[in-house]
Amino acid sequence: MEPCFDVAHLGHVEVLTDRFEDSLDFFTHVYGLTESGREGDSVYLRAFDDYEFHTLKLTRHQATGVGHVGYRVSSPEALERRVAAIQASGYKTCGWVEGDLGHGPAFRFEDPFGHAFELYWETRKYVAFGDERPALKNLAQRYHGRGCCPRRIDHVNLLATDVSEFRDFMITCFGSRVTEQIRYGDGRLGGCWFTVNNKTYDLACTEDHAGGHGRFHHLTYVVDQREDVLRAADIFLENGVYIETGPHKHAIQGTFFLYVWEPAGNRVELANTGARLILQPDWETVTWSESERKKGQAWGLKTIESFHTYGTPPV
Repeated sequence: MEPCFDVAHLGHVEVLTDRFEDSLDFFTHVYGLTESGREGDSVYLRAFDDYEFHTLKLTRHQATGVGHVGYRVSSPEALERRVAAIQASGYKTCGWVEGDLGHGPAFRFEDPFGHAFELYWETRKYVAFGDERPALKNLAQRYHGRGCCPRRIDHVNLLATDVSEFRDFMITCFGSRVTEQIRYGDGRLGGCWFTVNNKTYDLACTEDHAGGHGRFHHLTYVVDQREDVLRAADIFLENGVYIETGPHKHAIQGTFFLYVWEPAGNRVELANTGARLILQPDWETVTWSESERKKGQAWGLKTIESFHTYGTPPV
């Protein structure tokens, strides 16, 4: 299938928390995001080189998990094309919404597993003032060095009981390409990694072994180098943050990773993705077998059991 670039990039993720103040303190002071605005029960956050007003919408809620995932399209015309494709697909649509504090009208729809998505074009670009103003005008904000201080949002991982069905949804609605995948011995897909541009991936979907509905696996921001991930491990340790696994290197996608749980229990990753890009226009999906995955991560670390079973909200 010829690549479709109607969708430009992952824009933002809404994360729900039932410990709002604790989660906000984690994301701002420990993780190192910057607050860019507040509205209702939500705070809008961003990393220092995200160009949009926000990449994380943290919302007070009675439960945990993901509220919605927003993607920005490449043009107004691209938005029209994607909306037409989604409406013709038969997937559940919720119609147009006014948009968040950080962007204009958005078209909302759902995958077969209850995850909500939005596509939008009009966005609010971040303008730094005062102490946040960068010395170089090609940066969105100065490097503040607060907490782990990630550079930008990278990807989100969602859980589904049928990864093949989720794959069809992403290809149909977003025009996504599958860069890597896991295929088990019985033929079913255990995970897929998707991209809408030349990044290796902006969204992953892995099998929900707990049989939940609409669940969230993790959200990831990136740092410039592996040393930043190692430094973050010490920062998390000093602040009493639960480190689930890592630092280590994934075999799939080659990401240098560190996974923690923020105070409400949502899994958050800090990573260095290296210089990998998918520049090859005829890239063929890399498939990993069940036996290959049982060998563990790139350097032999076995994948811990909670990585397969834990998500939010808990089951």
